[in-house]
Formats: sequence, structure tokens, C-alpha cells
Amino acid sequence: MRDVTRRPLIVKLSPNAPDLVESARAARDAGADALSLVNTFVGMAIDPETARPRLSYGTGGLSGPAIRPLAVRMVYQVARALPGAPLIGIGGISDLSDVLEFLAAGATAVQIGTANFRDPGVSGRLVSELADYCARRGVRVEELVGRAHGPSPARLEAGAEG
Repeated sequence: MRDVTRRPLIVKLSPNAPDLVESARAARDAGADALSLVNTFVGMAIDPETARPRLSYGTGGLSGPAIRPLAVRMVYQVARALPGAPLIGIGGISDLSDVLEFLAAGATAVQIGTANFRDPGVSGRLVSELADYCARRGVRVEELVGRAHGPSPARLEAGAEG
């Protein structure tokens, strides 16, 4: 795709890939401007009475709060393997704490999906809450990115703790 467009190229990676870090590396090396991770996980539910899958195709996408710990781990792993790569964290984000967790893991942005079904205004609210959080602490959003990986040279130079 990089050869046919000058527009920003964001590659969405599946958590179901055999090796997400290698998929991320390949996408970055092929010209991706940012990586979006992760999408829904393949899940299945079986009706205990009929012993048949509840979904007509047997399996389907699992999303929302149930996948957040898995998605955070994957963002953390890719951020550790590809320092500086722009990452968009996805998976179960519905409040400021979730946003801060993804940022600490190494996401440079987040995407909100399932929470929009419950609260269509959640994205705007979280942007405001994040801005307020940063203002109260006298930090920029960029300073929150990757904190779980330890102190960065930029944070050390600024005198902030990692």
C-alpha cells in the first residue's frame, strides 16, 4: 500500500496472529506510519441446553472490557520491541483509567469502540478528561506514553520520574 498512497497508512493488526510482534515489525518495515492493535479476539459461546454454538458461524469477535488486559499486554510487547513506533491501542477502553493504562503500555493514541454503544459521547468525554488530567499534573500526553517501560531519556532530562 505504501507504494500507492501518500496518505497516512495505519495497519490494524489482529491479536489472532501467531506472532503479533513479528506482524508489527513487518508492517512497520513495509511502510506503515502507525500500527493499530488489537482487534477483536476469536471467541465462542455454546448453549448448554442444546450443546450448539450460540452464533450461526460458531465463532465470533470478542471485544469490550474482557479483552483489555490482553490488548494492553500486546501493546506493551510491541512498544518494547519497536520503540518509537506510533501505536493505537484498542480494546475495552471506556474510562480515563483505561486510556492511561494503554498510554503507559506504549500506545501513542487510543481507539474507542464498544463503549460507544453504551455512551455515544464517551470519546469526547475522555478527550476532556485526559486534558484535565494532564493540566492538573503539569504534564503533556507524550510524557505519559510508555511509562510502564521505565524512565525514558526525555523524562530523565525533564526531571520527571518514569
